Amino acid sequence: MSSAHTSPVPVWFITGCSTGFGREIAVAALEKGWRVVVTARQPDALKDFADRYGDRALVLELDVTQTSQIARAVEATLQHFGRIDVLVNNAGYGYLGAIEEGDDQDVRDMFEVNFFGVANTIKAVLPVMREQRAGHIVNITSVGGLVGNPGSGYYAATKFAVEGLSEALAAETAELGIKVTAVEPGPFRTDWAGRSLKQTRTPIDAYAASAGKRRAGIAAASGKQPGDPARAALAIIAAVQSPTPPGHLILGGDGLARVKGKLENLRAEIAAWEATTLSADFPD
Repeated sequence: MSSAHTSPVPVWFITGCSTGFGREIAVAALEKGWRVVVTARQPDALKDFADRYGDRALVLELDVTQTSQIARAVEATLQHFGRIDVLVNNAGYGYLGAIEEGDDQDVRDMFEVNFFGVANTIKAVLPVMREQRAGHIVNITSVGGLVGNPGSGYYAATKFAVEGLSEALAAETAELGIKVTAVEPGPFRTDWAGRSLKQTRTPIDAYAASAGKRRAGIAAASGKQPGDPARAALAIIAAVQSPTPPGHLILGGDGLARVKGKLENLRAEIAAWEATTLSADFPD
């Protein structure tokens, strides 16, 4: 395991484990015999982990918008397990609305979870991994962190931010024995498009054909997405176990097609405007 060679039984610290990817990653890691810190805002939702896995599952309350709770969770982990080998920043949620439809407070609340929650959890765990000279940070972003779509611009902004953070972090920690992987799922059968999704309260008719149409499509597809969260968990574990883990891991065929399309369009646009791009420099 790239980040856990020095620990015979690696310790995974996972945020947002009540449902979806977080729960599936926790189960998959525990089923491998590893030790897992299973966290959620409502730890009652995680009681089955302690019942089933005993001391290998440490269930903790964690709201990633509360830095004091992050610090307490990391300290409790060190007291219980003595180390942290893999951090999975999974806690997050979606928000749908055209840019003009966005409610300022709703958008800021989402950034607190999706971006600042990730950054603050990383900052709390980095001293542990630096001291170990080993670790792997996995940030669950989204295909929406690489491709902006109508109706989810603010969500994309949080995920684009995590992508940039992840790339910079990888460059900063490479010499310290710490790996970083950004995971970009496409549509999966999680609660993202269902229970946990927030939407604009002030829709504007002018965006019905763009943002509104996509909102309706996401709602209609909820529960029927092609992606399997349990298989995603195994894919993430395979990436972490690789001696050469990827900096980016796209999950699912739908997401892969979207990212490939974005790259093709970007390459074509760069080529078409290359002369103009170069004209902006001082002449030789």
